[in-house]
Amino acid sequence: MVKELQLRVALHEETAQADILIQKAAESLSLSSGQILGIKVLRKSIDARKSTIYFNYKVAVYINEPAPQSSDYNFDYKDVSKAKPIHIIGFGPAGMYAALRCIELGFKPVVFERGKNVQERRRDIRAINQDHIVNEDSNYCFGEGGAGTYSDGKLYTRSLKRGDVRRIFENLVYHGATDQILIDAHPHIGTNKLPKVVQNIRETILKFGGEIHFETRVTDFTIKNNQIVGIHLQNGDEIPVQRVILATGHSARDIFYLLQNKAIALQAKSFAMGVRVEHPQHIIDSIQYHCSGKRDDLLPAAAYSLVQQVNDRGVYSFCMCPGGFIVPAATSQGEVVVNGMSPSKRNNLYANSGIVVEINADKDLYKYEHFGALKGLECQKDLEKLAFTSGGRSQTAPAQRLTDFVEGKLSSTLNDTSYQPGLKSAPLHSLLPKFIGGRLRTGFKAFGEKMRGYYTEEANIVGVESRTSSPVTIPRNEHFTHPQINNLFPCGEGGGYAGGIVSAAMDGERCAEAAIVGL
Repeated sequence: MVKELQLRVALHEETAQADILIQKAAESLSLSSGQILGIKVLRKSIDARKSTIYFNYKVAVYINEPAPQSSDYNFDYKDVSKAKPIHIIGFGPAGMYAALRCIELGFKPVVFERGKNVQERRRDIRAINQDHIVNEDSNYCFGEGGAGTYSDGKLYTRSLKRGDVRRIFENLVYHGATDQILIDAHPHIGTNKLPKVVQNIRETILKFGGEIHFETRVTDFTIKNNQIVGIHLQNGDEIPVQRVILATGHSARDIFYLLQNKAIALQAKSFAMGVRVEHPQHIIDSIQYHCSGKRDDLLPAAAYSLVQQVNDRGVYSFCMCPGGFIVPAATSQGEVVVNGMSPSKRNNLYANSGIVVEINADKDLYKYEHFGALKGLECQKDLEKLAFTSGGRSQTAPAQRLTDFVEGKLSSTLNDTSYQPGLKSAPLHSLLPKFIGGRLRTGFKAFGEKMRGYYTEEANIVGVESRTSSPVTIPRNEHFTHPQINNLFPCGEGGGYAGGIVSAAMDGERCAEAAIVGL
């Protein structure tokens, strides 16, 4: 017999007794501990709202029968080396999972990725951090695994109705991720471990007959009778195609321009921009865990989630990275973009998070209306150029103490930072557009009321956090195809249909399932 239970374990109980879950399950079910032959943890979260901290567990209790050792999911990969091809542009989460799903369904994925594989990406990422050199095809956004590979690997998603989230997680575990992601309420692989998982996915695709072409940028399409019949590569080759899954991510601006130039419909999309705020991790720990000094060893680096409505727009935390680093996420020379990441242990000295303002595409971008569907993209570019010039025309980022930003003062000194290219004091309070900067200043005051100690001169804000999501939607119909191009499947974050690793992966699977219809 199997029973599911919700169990609550105080921090001091978890410290003291290794078999506490069996003991509590036995008490709850009025059984002896000997009748429980196994417990499987289904979900674990932390409740730190009060001074006594609890771990909340959802468990499956196996009564007089052993717990199963294998997963309920079986990934049936087969040899597709001679099967009909599906062409996939982009090898981030959407492209990877589209390729894996194609193999399960008996079709051959042929992937074109502008960037390098995960091992070779490291050199270009090092060049951004140390030498301030941006490779436009290989950086924190472009390359095998996409933007998430080297910027954190958080797996939390609210897209529970879009697909089988558990299946996505199980597939990551199948390819080498820790099974802890199946349990944690806010699962996280870590930027130090995700590259190996991504490499394993690549090896699966190649093993079963798929193709992956790195450093292969798509530059044009041949379109006849409302279909893409060929894709053009940077080296001059033209590849004949029948189905194209477009999974290029939110930063592939050349694809948006290509579609616009070919009069293929695009739509402006609301998105968000702002800054990244960085605190010493011990400050966030002390606020969230009600502690002074070092947090308990059983507790992870504390995170937070904040939101405030300011003048009819949301101001909110985005991609919060406890125990993490701020990283340079530019994709071209002449721009500064910041993002955050955490290693798997989340053991760095700093906590950082994007704090961003909702940008309404219909109401906030009147100065950019002449750009049509790309108005948000052009506003995004201007903000990134502003950060580049105010940071000193390198990957050094403009920054300000949090309190100085809110009070409208240039910071005479800045706090230490995890951002390797370095910071330069700049008056972000006056440089940012009012519809962003003004709302941020009000939002930070409100956050200081919600989290006592958050509003402090020990925190820096760093500009700019501008790549939260795509400012463009590539429309598609109920068959997942573009309404004008009936064999083009816009997919993932770049199409405007996902907001992170898991939702992009689920969208990749759905697009693969749609793309094979009729082949």
